[in-house]
Amino acid sequence: MSGAPPLDLDFVRRQFPAFAEPSLEGQAFFENAGGSYPCWPVVNRLHEYYRRLKLQPYYPYAASTEAGEWMDAARARLAEYLGVTAHEVHFGPSTSQNTYVLAQAFSKLLQPGDEIVVSNQDHEANSGAWRKLTSYGIAVKEWRVDRETGMLDVAQLERLLTDRTRLLTFPHASNVVAHINPVAEIVAKARAAGAATVVDGVAWAPHGLPDVRQLGADVYLFSLYKTYGPHQGLMVIGSELLDRLGNEGHYFNAQDARTRLVPAGPDHAQVAASRGIAEYFDALAAHHGIADQAARPQRVRELLRAAEIPLLATLLEYLQGRKDVRILGPAVARERAATVSFVTHSVAPAKVVEALGRRGFMSGYGDFYAVRLMEALGVSPAHGAVRLSFLHYTSPAEMTGVIAALDAVLGSKGD
Repeated sequence: MSGAPPLDLDFVRRQFPAFAEPSLEGQAFFENAGGSYPCWPVVNRLHEYYRRLKLQPYYPYAASTEAGEWMDAARARLAEYLGVTAHEVHFGPSTSQNTYVLAQAFSKLLQPGDEIVVSNQDHEANSGAWRKLTSYGIAVKEWRVDRETGMLDVAQLERLLTDRTRLLTFPHASNVVAHINPVAEIVAKARAAGAATVVDGVAWAPHGLPDVRQLGADVYLFSLYKTYGPHQGLMVIGSELLDRLGNEGHYFNAQDARTRLVPAGPDHAQVAASRGIAEYFDALAAHHGIADQAARPQRVRELLRAAEIPLLATLLEYLQGRKDVRILGPAVARERAATVSFVTHSVAPAKVVEALGRRGFMSGYGDFYAVRLMEALGVSPAHGAVRLSFLHYTSPAEMTGVIAALDAVLGSKGD
């Protein structure tokens, strides 16, 4: 990442209406893992769609044709940043819903006695739906995290894979411990065993849309509302697997790849507006002198990550210096996403978040729908953890401020 230019934070923040919103003035947002701020291109496209194009798309008259073109362009533009074809990009109501539908589709491919491997590091969205397949006679094995670190061990996975393994599901990064899993390595091991892979990228995609082709995953899932966009879930499904999966939509739409795995039907306006995510990245690249279109996706990833790492290191160093908190996940910035969950021993997480809120710092607490992970780490889901999650638009001053606020809430000595 040494070649990445320094991020122009003033330019970045001008691309998000929240930073000019009077009701949010004086508040710093540290619950981005629950949903990021949307960028102006998304907001503008959503407004424009509802103003001019809110009708059934794809009919042969001007407004309808344009509405369909906007939706098609969203697929194509996001595909560019994901390193895939537009045919492989699918929108649905949410990642939880998308995963549920995928599980139903897979149930028709699998036979009694087949095995799938799930992890207990996942958000429940990429766990529960797969575990329910035991009702079809499918065996479910659990790839378990280390109780102390919350990390997954690839060597343990190798012992779980057999000639009966048909599917492996795991996160790119956990929304709690935030460790960045070696996706390409894991996918290669699954493929060698004859298993397909479903990767939950919800907690990683906001930090830079990945090159899914390079990762090799058969399915890659993430949430656009956590990635500067509207409330939609996005699935990248490899063409080979898509051709094998059955139709979960209306029977007469079975040949339409766009609807086969989206029985709810597309939310036309939100699909169209998601094009704004790519347009924001375009603007970011242009402003920072990234002219090479082919290199743009990777350079933008590097730009975002380079902005986050120093802030992440500062927060981790502060928390490591306290004796009254336990950091969940690795304490090395480059090994994790910019999401830091920690257990507080002196003040309940709910009280910490409430007190931070009074000081102008918006954060989160709870189990974050990762109950299995919390239990594996020996953390009571009812007690939960505090979570501070940020993105490239977070300022150094905001990080300094939230650390000072934590000192005030927890006590400066940290004993």
